Amino acid sequence: MPRIKIAPSILSADKSRINEEIKEVEKYSDLIHVDIMDGIFVPPATVDSDFVKTIKTKVPLDVHLMVHEPSDSYIRGFIDAGASSITIHEEACRNPMHQLEFIRKNGIKAAISIKPKTPLENIKKYLDFVDMVLIMTVEPGWAGQKFIDETMPKVRELRKLKPKLDIEVDGGITPYTARVAYDEGANVFVAGTSIFGKKDRAGAIREILSSLK
Repeated sequence: MPRIKIAPSILSADKSRINEEIKEVEKYSDLIHVDIMDGIFVPPATVDSDFVKTIKTKVPLDVHLMVHEPSDSYIRGFIDAGASSITIHEEACRNPMHQLEFIRKNGIKAAISIKPKTPLENIKKYLDFVDMVLIMTVEPGWAGQKFIDETMPKVRELRKLKPKLDIEVDGGITPYTARVAYDEGANVFVAGTSIFGKKDRAGAIREILSSLK
């Protein structure tokens, strides 16, 4: 299995002091997870590529587009803003391969995500092309939701199909649920509330890592 990566999600951070917030976690982070929502594919609308440009960190930015039919120029905004990887949603794109190819052509990692009720079958044709798959463990949109155990068979099946692929889980990740997902085959853990909701952010990350030993 690929190595464990921790990806704090800035969805739960204080956006008005984002660089100070990231400073507290970057030493313990493999990725910084940046959730982008358009108010169409999911109800809330969040930050845009201009905001991402203001982020100052050497930790790779893992941009997750919860966006209906993102255009080339829209995606280009995040590439120019410094994204290291961009994840699109299978459910949000008529032809996901178009967006995946555009991302890869621009020299960064491409990933695809599915919501809790979307079958793994829907993305099997992309597995040889992507650098990572994100299995949502809550319905995308709101921070602080409860982890959905029923998503785990998809993680297990995906790990059997692709032993070396990065498999990311996002939603309701705590030390306990990270261990559950790890045992099924996940190796990239997005955590928002369970890190930025605590005073000791470094300690919160250490707790998650300890649960994976």
